[in-house]
Amino acid sequence: MSWDDSRRSFTEAAHWFLPTVDRVGERWAEPGLGEWDVRALVGHTSRSFLTVESYLARPAAGVEVGSPADYYAATRAIASSPDVAARGRDAGAALGATPAAAVHEIAARVLALVGTCDGTELVTTIAGGMRLADYLPTRTFELVVHTLDLARALGEPLDVPALPAAEALSLVVGLAVTGGQAGELLLAATGRTTGFSVL
Repeated sequence: MSWDDSRRSFTEAAHWFLPTVDRVGERWAEPGLGEWDVRALVGHTSRSFLTVESYLARPAAGVEVGSPADYYAATRAIASSPDVAARGRDAGAALGATPAAAVHEIAARVLALVGTCDGTELVTTIAGGMRLADYLPTRTFELVVHTLDLARALGEPLDVPALPAAEALSLVVGLAVTGGQAGELLLAATGRTTGFSVL
């Protein structure tokens, strides 16, 4: 995917997330995902914007992680840490008294920032130095998956926009293939091991 398409995918994912947040209403304390309430889930998802901003402010000296799939492989242990849940709660609390408005402000600021980039920027991520063009698809993936989580929690349709859906699914396929799980994914997607099938 070209940089322009990747940037558009990130933007479209953001523009799906934001109206979903607007539909929370007064349900911020209701169950969101696992131990997170809706506020913590939205807070965690807002980090898809905030990490782009903070990592761009810390240029990397070189590339240590060469692809979105490599990023997830490198952060697998970190992702299972209890610190992730705590950061989600902290991010939710940081949204303040008007969390939906806060999320809109964060998204507008970061989308404008990404609009000034060409994808070659080197950013310092928790996994090491990456090109922004390789890091941004991981943020689109997080926006897609966690907006799905939020939509499920709120009883909203799971209507992922086509471009970010395709990018997220491509990443899932890449992770399954490199992780030796292609067979299991194909069986699940075709209804052999689940009640769902794409066929």
